[in-house]
Amino acid sequence: MNIWTAIKTDDTLNEDVQHGNTDYPFAYYMENIWDFDFHCMDWHWHHELEFFSTTEGTAICCAGADRLEVPAGCGMFINSGVLHRFEAQSSTWIPNIVFSPSLLAAENSLIYRKYILPLLHSGISWQFFSPKVTWQKEILDILSQIYHMQEQEEGAEFSTMRLLFNLWDILLKNLSISANSGTLPQLDHRQARLQIMMQYIHDHYQEELTLQKIADAASISKSSALQIFQTGIHCSPVSYLIQYRLAQAADLLYTTRKPVSAIALETGFTSAGYFCRKFKERYQMSPNEYRAK
Repeated sequence: MNIWTAIKTDDTLNEDVQHGNTDYPFAYYMENIWDFDFHCMDWHWHHELEFFSTTEGTAICCAGADRLEVPAGCGMFINSGVLHRFEAQSSTWIPNIVFSPSLLAAENSLIYRKYILPLLHSGISWQFFSPKVTWQKEILDILSQIYHMQEQEEGAEFSTMRLLFNLWDILLKNLSISANSGTLPQLDHRQARLQIMMQYIHDHYQEELTLQKIADAASISKSSALQIFQTGIHCSPVSYLIQYRLAQAADLLYTTRKPVSAIALETGFTSAGYFCRKFKERYQMSPNEYRAK
């Protein structure tokens, strides 16, 4: 079992961690979203498939262009390459498994082409699981068995694989997937541009940034940038910029003794007063109160 308290990504927001190993690309995590920085597992994506259940609290999952509440007893599937984020308003435990599609079958095999690729390239970003729906409850029960195996058993790989095949079979039988959806990947250009603009903000947040500069980073218009941000992460580029600056400032408040005014300027705010006002709006406390806590 693995436990993390922060999400680390590369320049494309691809999660910068190996899930499992080359011999067995499967990992199990028992995580409390509340324990992560600012009670969220921030925007990231990975090539691996992800399944999770909520066992306590209510997980808020932003996946693709959607924002969903996943209460205790429910769960979700997140497809390969989908940008997503988890938030929580209180202690929220989400046991989850992350594994490579190639774990189910070799990429050059008939099984992979016929049964794995169609779902990977289906355009389905996620699937919600409710215990009130028979086939979805079956998947939730299988996930519970998989979690239990990772926590209790040594050498559970074979039994885990058996359950993963069962889970995948149920998923395929109950999702509407086009017969030719596995032929060509459906590239999500909007998500790619969103990731480019988000990374541009991460790299230049200390500078004077405008909507035009952010849009130029992805070679699109200002109106397109607004639409892509609103659809992708439900806020404007400038709002995301402010949120990111505040997160960096909070980290400096925690790790340094620099004056608040210096931190404000270092993180791109034009004045300490404006910084303090925005900080209190987001974190419900002043920068000094945050540092004291």
